Amino acid sequence: MSTSLFLRAASAAALFAWLGASQAADLNPAAINIKTPDRLTWRKSTGPNSPNQAILFGDPSKPGWYGILVKWDPGKMSRPHFHPNDRYVTVVSGTWYVGTGSKYDPASTKPVPAGSFVTHYAKQIHYDGAKDQEVVLEIVGMGPDTATPAEAK
Repeated sequence: MSTSLFLRAASAAALFAWLGASQAADLNPAAINIKTPDRLTWRKSTGPNSPNQAILFGDPSKPGWYGILVKWDPGKMSRPHFHPNDRYVTVVSGTWYVGTGSKYDPASTKPVPAGSFVTHYAKQIHYDGAKDQEVVLEIVGMGPDTATPAEAK
């Protein structure tokens, strides 16, 4: 291959690569919205055993669909409670521990590894959290999202 032909081929390949990259970056914002991790706003928990949250869509405090990320710090677990509506949970990272019933017993919780999908059924008592590592969950549900305490004393 002559030098001239090689340079033209290399220039054409570079042009196609540049055009492909520039078109991939020019997405229609009416068609798609991307939130990279650096654009998520994490709200610090208010209670001593509450997880941090980042709202992905919707408003969990209002009627309608919502999606949130929940981050449990190691050693943090909720107390027995229930929600008014079903909630759909995907374990994004870490091992999440879940228990059911009104008696709080972290030793009896079941480990749920990353990649698992869990349904929290409406008005059913459960508790959950992290033991030895950070856990990130994605939760989708119908608002308003409330938690009613249900621990047996």
